Amino acid sequence: MLESESESESESESETGQAGAVGKPDSAVVRDALGVGVAVGLSGFAFGVTSAGSGLSVLQTCALSLLVFTGASQFALVGALAAGGNPLTAAAGAFFLGVRNAFYGLRLSQLLALPRAVRPFAAHWVIDETSAVALAQPTRRSVRLGFTVTGLTLYVLWNLTTLLGALGASAIGDTDAWGLDAAGPAVFLALLAPMLKSTTERTVAGLAVLLGLGLLPVLPAGVPVLVAALAAPAALYVEGRRRGTAPNAPQGEDR
Repeated sequence: MLESESESESESESETGQAGAVGKPDSAVVRDALGVGVAVGLSGFAFGVTSAGSGLSVLQTCALSLLVFTGASQFALVGALAAGGNPLTAAAGAFFLGVRNAFYGLRLSQLLALPRAVRPFAAHWVIDETSAVALAQPTRRSVRLGFTVTGLTLYVLWNLTTLLGALGASAIGDTDAWGLDAAGPAVFLALLAPMLKSTTERTVAGLAVLLGLGLLPVLPAGVPVLVAALAAPAALYVEGRRRGTAPNAPQGEDR
């Protein structure tokens, strides 16, 4: 009984103490979540067209959206395949690009505090957009609401428009001529850019771009994405060395 009361008090404190203890109307949370879900969900059409244009069947294309459900990784996979890359290399690049979702999950698991039985299903919706909406909310209630509405809206629309895009690929013709292959990366960059607030984050992003674009002409398709991932540990290592050798750096403290 005491344990139950303690858990209740703890959740209440989290609900009121998170991000300044200021609540947000449910209607505002739903409006923001629907805006993100609808805007990004419609770009599933571009993925469907691009995937079918790269040689995947309608069934394979829809399976990617249903089971993978992380747009940047999906575009990376079909883009590498379309460029003639090795399927294993393409899959590896897509996998490492999707690893970021695991780090989102570490934070969201604390904020959502979902029952164990629900967590595996919620994990499938941990992507850039749901994380961005959830992390912007001030209370646990609004975090859960924003995450759920964004995830549901985006999952339904993304899969529906993927199917429509795959079916309509033959009617559209050359996807490169329409520039649809750039829609997914453009959406991802639009979501990422506002999150790059520190110098280290901007350095990692810039170095990754230089590595990816610079190595694109000389390495097989899919490999530049893997090499670009090295930008993060490299920048963090340099930052750690810089702090460790800075004048008057405090000794014996965690930095």
